[in-house]
Amino acid sequence: MTGFLGEFFGTLVLILFGVGCGAGVNLKDNYARGQNWMFITLAWGMAVTFGVYLAGELGSQGHLNPAVTLGFASAGLFSWSEVLPYLLGQSLGAFVGASLIVLYYYPQFQATSNKEGNSVGIFATGPALNRPIFNFLSECLATFFFILILLNLGDFTQGLKPLIVGLLIMVIGQTLGGTTGFALNPARDLMPRLAYSILPVPHKADAHWNYAWVPLLGPLCGGILASFLHVYLQG
Repeated sequence: MTGFLGEFFGTLVLILFGVGCGAGVNLKDNYARGQNWMFITLAWGMAVTFGVYLAGELGSQGHLNPAVTLGFASAGLFSWSEVLPYLLGQSLGAFVGASLIVLYYYPQFQATSNKEGNSVGIFATGPALNRPIFNFLSECLATFFFILILLNLGDFTQGLKPLIVGLLIMVIGQTLGGTTGFALNPARDLMPRLAYSILPVPHKADAHWNYAWVPLLGPLCGGILASFLHVYLQG
């Protein structure tokens, strides 16, 4: 139960702050509107930092990401008995976090047409160029290096390590994130996309479900490969 609660509240904070940044940058009548990529990557990095801190204090290992949970478990680094509670916590936390952003920014959604910035891009990722195979490789490769480094931090919920994880997210976003928006996390993309699709968001645009397989499968592939390589190198 502690694993579920930690993952739920940690992921909720991650999505609340991260998607909140997207809303602040894109919707009308916000002070942050029009900020640059540095601003966005910093906000997502710090969102991960505070989510990991909260999750760790509530008793989970601070995964906040199915690519971490399934990658670790597939390589024998995490118990399969804990996988389902972690995945449920991550998924529900991401959905609730995105739902709170819909409520929080509802007047701004009403004031912003989809052509002016009210799009699924506030909630989920999308490619700069729609090249599905290359987009998949981008997500796989970026997540591979994210999780390979993560695995060498030890318990990344302790001390300053959550800050290091946040800085790692920021650096990946600034260097490898421009092609796809660096999902790195299936729950971070899938559940906010679902929230955007089914909740009464004013002036809603297309949720682009035809692209959703990329930020779902790309990070999972990268996480599993990185975990097995880590085990091999440690063996």
